[in-house]
Amino acid sequence: MKQTPYTNYEIFARKTATSVFDWFKTSAKGLSEAQVSAAREKFGDNKIVYGKKTPWLVEVIKAYITPFTLVLISLGVISFVTEYVIVPPEEKDLFGVIIIFTMVIMSGTMTLFQSVKSNQAAEKLKSMVKVTTAVKRNNEFQEIPMEEVVCGDLIKLSAGDMIPADIRLIKTKDLFISQSALTGESYPVEKCAENTSQHYDTETSYENLVFMGSNVISGSAEGIVVSTGNRTLFGNVAKELATKPIKSSFDLGIQKTSFLLIKFMALMAPTVIVINGFTKGDWMEAFLFGLSVAVGLTPEMLPMIVTTNLVKGATTMAKKGTVIKNLNSIQNFGAIDILCTDKTGTLTQDKIILEYHMNCDGQEDERVLRHAYLNSYYQTGLKNLLDVAIIDASNDELDTASIHYQKVDEIPFDFERRRMSVVVEDPTGKTQMITKGAVEEMLAISSYVDFEGTVVELTEEVKQGILEKVEELNSDGLRVIGVAQKTNPSVVGEFSVKDEQEMVLIGYLAFLDPPKETTKQALKALHSHGVGVKVLTGDNALVTESVCKQVGLGAEELISGQQIAKLDDDELSKVIEQHNVFVKLNPQQKARITKLLRANGHTVGFLGDGINDAPAMKASDVGISVDTAVDIAKESADVILLDKDLMILEQGILSGRETFGNIMKYIKATASSNFGNMFSVLVASTFLPFLPMLPLQLLFLNLIYDISCMSIPWDHMDKEYLEKPKKWNASSIGKFMVWLGPTSSVFDITTYLLMYFVICPAVLGGSYHTLTPEQQIAFMALFHAGWFVESLWTQTLVLHALRTPKIPFLQSRASFVLTVITTLGIGVGSILPFTTFGQNLGLVALPANYWPWLIGTIACYMALVTVIKNVYMRRYQELL
Repeated sequence: MKQTPYTNYEIFARKTATSVFDWFKTSAKGLSEAQVSAAREKFGDNKIVYGKKTPWLVEVIKAYITPFTLVLISLGVISFVTEYVIVPPEEKDLFGVIIIFTMVIMSGTMTLFQSVKSNQAAEKLKSMVKVTTAVKRNNEFQEIPMEEVVCGDLIKLSAGDMIPADIRLIKTKDLFISQSALTGESYPVEKCAENTSQHYDTETSYENLVFMGSNVISGSAEGIVVSTGNRTLFGNVAKELATKPIKSSFDLGIQKTSFLLIKFMALMAPTVIVINGFTKGDWMEAFLFGLSVAVGLTPEMLPMIVTTNLVKGATTMAKKGTVIKNLNSIQNFGAIDILCTDKTGTLTQDKIILEYHMNCDGQEDERVLRHAYLNSYYQTGLKNLLDVAIIDASNDELDTASIHYQKVDEIPFDFERRRMSVVVEDPTGKTQMITKGAVEEMLAISSYVDFEGTVVELTEEVKQGILEKVEELNSDGLRVIGVAQKTNPSVVGEFSVKDEQEMVLIGYLAFLDPPKETTKQALKALHSHGVGVKVLTGDNALVTESVCKQVGLGAEELISGQQIAKLDDDELSKVIEQHNVFVKLNPQQKARITKLLRANGHTVGFLGDGINDAPAMKASDVGISVDTAVDIAKESADVILLDKDLMILEQGILSGRETFGNIMKYIKATASSNFGNMFSVLVASTFLPFLPMLPLQLLFLNLIYDISCMSIPWDHMDKEYLEKPKKWNASSIGKFMVWLGPTSSVFDITTYLLMYFVICPAVLGGSYHTLTPEQQIAFMALFHAGWFVESLWTQTLVLHALRTPKIPFLQSRASFVLTVITTLGIGVGSILPFTTFGQNLGLVALPANYWPWLIGTIACYMALVTVIKNVYMRRYQELL
């Protein structure tokens, strides 16, 4: 099937209707069946192509094969072979293998759970456009599925219809189109068959073109399809959504951290194997111990700890009216330093209200509202959003039940006049014509003005004063229309357009799409938490500037989509750093700005609610939408705010930062303590005549510690930590490991010395080399037990020291859950050598004189960690 390039809309906007018919080799009779087939072959179907769906098997493989899981799977397979396949039956042991593969399964399953939703946004687009449309073929109109429409088809449109493709209008009557989902414009736009303007900001500005994804508010039209399927503006959005998702700061952080730890593992594990092989002479045992070291350097519980943190954060936010669709987005919330937002429906209520009803003196006047009410209430055409706003305001402010009039006649709205009139009669028989419309048109048909309580002639001076007042209202983002009336206009039954003259202008109405009540407070809160806000909207400059002022964004210089189109990426990268408000943008420009902000090093959130926002939401680190958004925006979002209270954004950011902090606690504390342990192993392997700990003991030590770490998601962060955006920096983890890891090694080495030269000889009656083989086994078991318990105490308690920049237990206390679980972990590990299970692991009971030494060691260790921690913070200005 052939597909022509992306549509050049200007060509069709400039052509006459006859030329467009000729272009597609059709006529006012519509296409024949042969022409339909030819058009479908040449221009393609009217279907959105979303790209190939990833096969289920590929999704599964991608979920379970990651840098961490590859390492763990490799270690698990080797462990299975060396500990089960090639050993005698009485020595077969699957304990280590089970621990490793349990971590792999848990990690992969959570990843797979998230990936099954990856194509939902594109699928939602498909469901949105399953409608029928009226098409003229073989000289008669018929309803056909939208997918069967082809370029050159003659389409009939009426109120309520969804536009089935991109169409060049050839005939219109009072046509109003809502393009808000495509452009973000608050108000319906007028469309007509003829082009009058010479300047266009975007494709949607063409007066004689309508686009798939918009819908007819009122009026009727006929037009020729000029673009279908993926070649439409709507289809271009679909193609953006079908592209491969970008890697967020969270994904990149996990990836970089994984490779960092793998590098350490690749260096440490072989070194341990070589040293132990040469010093102990048993290469198989050295190899198994090296595997245990590799597993020990891998934070096996990272997927579980991360997921538990994210799930807990999502649960907390769900109670506050927020749906977290993508768990990783919670951490991205905390990392956001730039929030890009659309205006309509996010900053504003997306509901037109009548803000003012003023007389020509500029004073509020119920008489003006009453006349506007009569005009809107008695017209028979489809009431647009302005009519609804007038009627709503009248019901609130007037006793409409006491307004008794009868409609006599009306003169409907049309594009040439840009006004509409009704004639009503009161109970006394007096008739009056009431007209409302564009202020310029109302001034053109008015000879008088109700000015300062008196009907006076409409002079140029008075007219200029009215226009200045209207311009002032326009500059505040208000849309203004005029209201005029004339008493006893003509004989009943003979009213016509010619009666709309010599009228009396009585006032004007000002409409507004108001900001949400909490927007200003929410944006202020975001600013106080280090989040900059940029407005990216398809709406015009005046309305956007007004809203920005009202919500506290200040009088920013506005940059238009037309200006952006002239800039290359390097130029635009500088512009977006210097300016915060961008108007008249198309969907691709929103996405382009979002991508460039990320390229500049920012973590970007995009808050939107329309089809035009979907590509930018996908290009951001975290897409956020609101409850009133169109379906495609909700499907493209990572986070949906169910309540209109945008203060939930602040809660989301704080939850994200707390989640990130708890994840960093685990990674940095675990990586540094594991690194310290392995450094200690290197030292011990060089000088000890036996392994400092058996492989199985090392795995079980990790298991107890990791179970204790499962309480970290229930911990809290210091208030100071939540004040600034947090970004994942893998290099900081490396520095943290090198600085804080060896602190534990200092006391591991003192424990080695204590156990080897003091406690073990005292218990067994001599040094290691003077003992019998049976006594040497007991010596090793006692040594292993001593280091096992000391290592568990230091590794677990350091969580409390490294969770806060403050002094642990005194200035900052961990949560009750973390305190209890870590205490239980230490208790279990300390009791283990006294149990049968511990003895099966190769541990023996520790003597009473061990414990005072342990308490002293732990006290000195915590003091040293606090000192090194403070030095580290002074140097790098951060801890977690």
